[in-house]
Amino acid sequence: MKNLNKQRMFWQSRRGMLELDLLLVPFVQEVFDDLTTDDQVLYQDLLDHEDQDIYAILMGSSHSEYEKYSAITSKILGHSKAQHLNTVLNTKK
Repeated sequence: MKNLNKQRMFWQSRRGMLELDLLLVPFVQEVFDDLTTDDQVLYQDLLDHEDQDIYAILMGSSHSEYEKYSAITSKILGHSKAQHLNTVLNTKK
């Protein structure tokens, strides 16, 4: 069984690409604890890939081996979109 410790996931979410850091770090800080165990394992599995592959998966690569990540990528991207929308709405106040 993989170690699904949140602190460990935080450090593994810090990548070499700024684009990934902006998506993954807030996600793991704010959402990871609320994920099901299956989704936590899937997230950990996603992090085992190289940065370029994670980026391709998040940007909707149609490669068949990446289809299993569709549930977690939609949660990551949904969180990022909500976070951005919240920032925009707070700026307009």
